[in-house]
Amino acid sequence: MSEPLFVEIANTPRDYAWGRVDGVAGVLGAAGTGGPEAELWLGAHPGSPARTVGDAPWATLLDWERQDGARLPFLLKILVSAGPLSLQAHPTPAQAAAGFADENDRGIPLEASHRNYKDPYAKPELIVALEDGFEALCGFRSVAEILIDVDELAARSGSDALAPWRAALAGPDGLRAGFSWLLGGGADVDLAVAALVAAAVGEERFELITRLAAAYPGDPGIAVALMLRHVTLAAGESLWLPAGNIHAYLRGAGVELMGPSDNVLRGGLTPKHVDTTELEKVLTFTASEDDHLAPVEVADGVRSYRPRIHASGADVPFELLAVTGAANVALAGPSIAIATDGSFALAAERAEGAEGAKVAVARGAAVFVTRPAQVRITGSGRLWIATAV
Repeated sequence: MSEPLFVEIANTPRDYAWGRVDGVAGVLGAAGTGGPEAELWLGAHPGSPARTVGDAPWATLLDWERQDGARLPFLLKILVSAGPLSLQAHPTPAQAAAGFADENDRGIPLEASHRNYKDPYAKPELIVALEDGFEALCGFRSVAEILIDVDELAARSGSDALAPWRAALAGPDGLRAGFSWLLGGGADVDLAVAALVAAAVGEERFELITRLAAAYPGDPGIAVALMLRHVTLAAGESLWLPAGNIHAYLRGAGVELMGPSDNVLRGGLTPKHVDTTELEKVLTFTASEDDHLAPVEVADGVRSYRPRIHASGADVPFELLAVTGAANVALAGPSIAIATDGSFALAAERAEGAEGAKVAVARGAAVFVTRPAQVRITGSGRLWIATAV
């Protein structure tokens, strides 16, 4: 059979412990599982490829890649967090390729828990809040800002346990030195984290420290969080997270678009493997002024979240469209659409071999668009389209 233009797809939410109970179902207006639902993956990633629904030439989008000899250049996710994810960063394309080859040469199995590089690809990402109050840690603060808080907490603690960390921060290359000291671990770090947590109790300004300590007692990542920008997004606001950016989502629901990779270098707030040496090779140790990604109005009712407006996203081959009403949209390559509110209909205006093709996209439904097309969209609500550029 010839390849259809529109193919309905679905997947099962990932039940990571940090997910909100019935979280993905709640966002999509579906029946929940009764357990934590953290992420819905819509893409061809082998870890959880989207399944086709109904009559299609392939069972999953991974099969589509293999049969067509193509590679979907993005992974779309619905993410719903009730608690903090790990502190993490992602490599550049060159770092990913080199790290993957090195671990292969050293014979580290792909499934090994201590493996850093699961594939040879970068994982740039953006996230758009689906609800008000989405919280994240994103990028380093300036040393001066960090020291103000460290000094206040040191004074409240009445001890000198924070002095070694403060000295590292105040010295040469303070961000790197302060970070390295914390992740180096040891008795002095344990004492510093304990003093930090004790001093934060009852202080609204340091509520996040108390919250992280409850989730990950004694973890050095609690102190690392004080070095990072604490960002709260309203619905529709977005963050851009290029290679080298340290970040952690804390709570809330969002639609996330990223490179189709599983390369994550963790730095705390997790029981999983932390490779401090490799993480420091990847991290960008400069203060981050503003990691918001402002959407671009491309048509009435259509906004584009486009990494290419940042120098660090110049080569990123995807963008995320937010559609709220009737529109004509040109899709330059394979795309995935999902409705989180309302309902829509998609019809092919121009697409080779697909004249007259159409599909309904109700809330919670997702559709794979197999090739470039000019698509007429009708309906209202919130339709998200991940597309290649």
